[in-house]
Amino acid sequence: MMTRIFVTTAFAINLAVALAPVSASAQNWDPPQTEPVYRYATKTPHNCVDRAGFPAFLAQARTEAQRRGVGPRGLAALNGITFDESVVSRDRGQKVFTQTFEEFSGRMVPPRLGIARQKMQQQAPLLKRIEQQFGVPAGIIVAVWGLETDFGAFLGTFSTVRSIATLAYDCRRPEKFRPELMALMKIVDRGDLDPATAKGAWAGEIGQTQFMPSSFVNYAIDYDRDGRIDLVRSVPDVLGSTANFFKSKGWQRGQGWQPGQPNFAVILEWNKAEVYARTIAYFAERLETGR
Repeated sequence: MMTRIFVTTAFAINLAVALAPVSASAQNWDPPQTEPVYRYATKTPHNCVDRAGFPAFLAQARTEAQRRGVGPRGLAALNGITFDESVVSRDRGQKVFTQTFEEFSGRMVPPRLGIARQKMQQQAPLLKRIEQQFGVPAGIIVAVWGLETDFGAFLGTFSTVRSIATLAYDCRRPEKFRPELMALMKIVDRGDLDPATAKGAWAGEIGQTQFMPSSFVNYAIDYDRDGRIDLVRSVPDVLGSTANFFKSKGWQRGQGWQPGQPNFAVILEWNKAEVYARTIAYFAERLETGR
């Protein structure tokens, strides 16, 4: 989701960059220090990388991950992976987000309010403990949970490892997804994700509140204390990790979260699209006030 795009000189420059194939060996595996040049989804060719080079890219990824301390289990996550054309099609099919807040929130919030209130009641002791520890109100956590996956009802059907590996090799956003591939292999290596069964959205998000692998590594926690982090099946891990993300990003206990209030900037750290962030804030407010 993003604001409307206007044709400018910068657009022409970015388009030229998008059309140029990206060399696998030329890319850094670390997160970029500056914002990469944006390559527009609908203007980037599907075939901007040579599919025949994908196995060699995976070998590079294994070498780099091993250099970073990833062991045999994490390295084996890439075994048998093939380039996923359907993921590239989804990536290129993204459109400019043009819905207003009223349109988007009106579509997303009312159908989920009833179930959200039930979840607030069912998970009341857990949510109370989370709020006491992290300072993040239950309404915020449950709103995110509902908007991301309908409270865990639908996580997606794409192979997480295959999706991330494909996008890391593809030419449009390798700067974003190569670090995500390193993070994903680390998660697998420590036993927190089974690469054979891990399914999710086409862009590689994990679990009931859709953590990217790098966020998983940095913010996910074992809140049920069973010895592993499970954002797919463990509701305590899911909700506790989500709260930990918000606290780590600067959530201020007891402060407001509507636009213009201190915690709205933290919601934007979850999703930079203002319409989506406002929808989280609105949904949470209705849950907290009982409206």
